[in-house]
Amino acid sequence: MKRAIERSPLRKAVFALIPSVNQALFFSVFVNVLVLSPSVYMMQVYDRVVNSESHKTLLMLTILVVGAYMVLEALEWVRRQVMHDASIELDRAIGDRVLSAVFAARLMNIPAAGAQSLRDLKNLREFLPSQAFLALLDTPLALLVMVLLFLMNPLLGWFAVAGALVQFAIGFINERRIREPLLLANRTALNAQAYADGVIRNAQVIESMGMLGAIHKRWMARQEEFLNAQAEASDHAGTNSALSKLVQSLLSSLLLGVGCWLTLKGELHGSGMIVGSILGGKVLAPLVQIIGNWRQVEGAIDSFGRLEVLLKEFPLPEKKMPLPAPTGFLSVEGVIAGAPRSPIQILKGLNFRVAAGGSLAIVGPSASGKTTLARLLVGIWPAMQGKVRLDGNDIYQWDKEELGRYVGYLPQTVELFEGTIAENIARFGERDEAELMEACRLVGLSGFIAGLSEGLDTQIGEDGSFLSGGERQRVALARAVYGRPKFVVLDEPNASLDEAGDCALTDAVKQLRAQGTTVIVITHRLNILAAIEHMLVLVDGQVQRFGTCREVLEALQSPPAAQQPQQPQTPNSQS
Repeated sequence: MKRAIERSPLRKAVFALIPSVNQALFFSVFVNVLVLSPSVYMMQVYDRVVNSESHKTLLMLTILVVGAYMVLEALEWVRRQVMHDASIELDRAIGDRVLSAVFAARLMNIPAAGAQSLRDLKNLREFLPSQAFLALLDTPLALLVMVLLFLMNPLLGWFAVAGALVQFAIGFINERRIREPLLLANRTALNAQAYADGVIRNAQVIESMGMLGAIHKRWMARQEEFLNAQAEASDHAGTNSALSKLVQSLLSSLLLGVGCWLTLKGELHGSGMIVGSILGGKVLAPLVQIIGNWRQVEGAIDSFGRLEVLLKEFPLPEKKMPLPAPTGFLSVEGVIAGAPRSPIQILKGLNFRVAAGGSLAIVGPSASGKTTLARLLVGIWPAMQGKVRLDGNDIYQWDKEELGRYVGYLPQTVELFEGTIAENIARFGERDEAELMEACRLVGLSGFIAGLSEGLDTQIGEDGSFLSGGERQRVALARAVYGRPKFVVLDEPNASLDEAGDCALTDAVKQLRAQGTTVIVITHRLNILAAIEHMLVLVDGQVQRFGTCREVLEALQSPPAAQQPQQPQTPNSQS
């Protein structure tokens, strides 16, 4: 069991907070004592001031109770601040781990993990300084109060035990009743939010074709499901909270009555009946607060469980021995692959090689596996079988922090980030003006940059929203070639380019080859073949043709009878 705890980074981070919890528990002792100040003040006023009619005694008691109130509020603030600092410590301890795990999950085709996991971390962070958690700290002290009641009179103690058992029963029923609707509410809320995010991203399409009404109905259906589940959970929680408060009030009154009866029998002395009533209410106060905030407690428990599963499933990759800089020799060896977490095979036994400094165009019909192959070539997705090697090393296992500066990648869907053009091209790393200008010149972006008032420091908006499709593609292409990488994979790089952009792309590929970069281009537009030496035709996840561009094009243009699909043994591309 201890070993399992040690292997859990989340549990390690939580256990590291024990000193802070102990500190808060220490302050809780004094807080729980000072909470009784108003009751003590009331009893002293009745016992001393009313009988003695002493104004001086009243003044001194009032000063004492005001001081007690001030100390109470100060200690409340201190213990809340202690737990707030603990929540920040927790975030610092596992925040990077959670983000890394979310990033890994997104690469494995689990997009929902991102929003939910970050929300789970926020839930844990907010739970620590919450009233619900502080009530949990007060619970052990309530047991001490119960012991005091037994010392005063066993009957008072047993009444308090009965009330506590009823509260526990209410809490148990509360947990059983709200768990399912609360889980459903969380799940449907995430679905509704994801749908709304997709709608917002496609606002132009929706507006131009008058789709808003239909889209709104679909979103409302998801939102209605969430609201119904949340309402059910809230109804159950509210009912149980009301019952819990009712039990607390009844117990205080019953203890007062029992105390009075014991006083009449001579088994309790002085104002013991009032003290018993006050202490009885104090026994149940933490339980009432916990039940009243049970949704937050339940949410924190669920968040903890989900985060632990996430961090266990996506641990930090082990640091490997640094490898020498690659030259760009690519080897694809018997690769069978599909989307992560899917049993469907998209690529079926691919074998080919591209020499360092070589170039290869990958063509084929839609859904033939070209984009899947691109993701394998840059090490984003793993293969089910076989290996993709760069200079003999498994590219998926290669430390991407180390490898990234030698690799350029332009995905089919261009992804830019909020910031300046320079920051996006420089991959948000250290800015090298010479390399920036070289990357812009290489892809034909220099003229566009020169026409901007702020040049490379121009803000492009979220996801590059201030740029046209062609401009976004050129910026992404400049990012791919920034720093003179040794291995570049371009997935449909000319999809949004005009004729001038096409020419610039062709020239860029030629210059990349001239500087010794291995270039892989996935394309439907064959005019770029003028800059590329070899060509691979991918059909239904298999290599149909492989060879020089001239050989493959001649084979494809030959009569149908002469076209025979071929799977090369170990086809080679030489620069």
